Amino acid sequence: MSFQTIDFHVHLLSKDVKFDRLYDRVALALFGKKLGISYKEAKRNPYQAYKSALINNIKSSKYIKKIVLFGVDSKIYKNGNFISKDNTVCASNSELLELYQENRNIIIPFFSINPNRKDAIEQIRYYHSKGFKGAKFLQNYWGVDTNDKMYQRYFETLKELNLPLIIHIGNESSISSYKHLESLSMLKAPLDIGVTTISAHMAIDYKNIIKSLSKNPKNFGNSYFKLIKMLKEYPNLYADISSLLTPQRAKVLPHLSQQKEIHHKLLYGTDFPVPFSTIFTTYDLGFKKRIEIEKEINVFDRHILAILEYFEKDNPIYRNWEKIIDI
Repeated sequence: MSFQTIDFHVHLLSKDVKFDRLYDRVALALFGKKLGISYKEAKRNPYQAYKSALINNIKSSKYIKKIVLFGVDSKIYKNGNFISKDNTVCASNSELLELYQENRNIIIPFFSINPNRKDAIEQIRYYHSKGFKGAKFLQNYWGVDTNDKMYQRYFETLKELNLPLIIHIGNESSISSYKHLESLSMLKAPLDIGVTTISAHMAIDYKNIIKSLSKNPKNFGNSYFKLIKMLKEYPNLYADISSLLTPQRAKVLPHLSQQKEIHHKLLYGTDFPVPFSTIFTTYDLGFKKRIEIEKEINVFDRHILAILEYFEKDNPIYRNWEKIIDI
C-alpha cells in the first residue's frame, strides 16, 4: 500500500509534563510501549521522551507524511488574568514553535490561544506570521462559551486570515472540563461568522457506561446524528475522526463508514497520545484481524491500518485536508 495522508489531530504535551497524574501513570504503564514511549526515559526526562517518541513515530511512518500539531492554552479569567494550567496538557505556542522550527518537514502547527487573553488578537496575528495554519479550542477546559459576543472579534480574525478552527465536541476524559461547553452549540458562532470549523471526535457523548459500549446506533447519542446532519447543511463545517479507536467511540466506525454522503467532510486524525487498543475495543473486526493489526510497531501506522478496514485508501477522508490548509 503506497499512499500517505496527514494526521489532522495530534497533541504536543507541556515541557513541564511529569506523567504524575493518575490518568498519565495508568496510560503510560499500559500503553507507553505501544505509543513508542520508553517508560524509563519518561520517568527520567518526560518531555524529551514524549517529543522523541512523537517525532520518531512520524519519521518512520509509512502512511503519515505530516501532522497537525497543537498544544492547549492556560485557563484565563474574562478580565485576562491567569488562573491555572495543567502541567501535562498545556503546551504553549512558543514550545510548539520551537519544535516546528526543528521539524518543518513533518509538522503543521496550529496555535491554541485562549480568547480571554488581553492580547489574543495580537497573538493570532503573530503566530500566523510564524507559519501557524490554524487554531485549536479546548473551551470546555477553559470555561469559555464560544457564543459569548465578547469573542466575536476573535472569530472574525480567524475568518480574515483564513485560519481553520478545531473545536473539541463531546466527552473529555483526559482533563477537567465543563460538560455544558462540550455541546454542538459551541460550533454556532464560528460557523455563522464564516470560519472553517472542525468538530473533533465526531461529537460522541457517552453518559452511560453500558450504552457507551453498545454497537446499537440508538445508543450512539443525539449529538453524533445531529453532527452528521449539520455536516450536510454547513459548507464550512468539517469533522475529524480523532480518538475513534477508543472503546467508547470505536462502536460508531461501521455506521460512519456507511455515511458516504458526508465522507467529503471528514478528516483523518488520531488524537495522539490518547491511548487506544486495536484488540480490546468496540468495533466489529474479527479477532484474527485485530491481532494482525496489533503487530504493527509504529503507533500511527497501527491506527491507520485499523481505520483502513472502514475507509479504504481511496476514500476522500484522507485527502480532505487539502480543502482546508495549504502546505
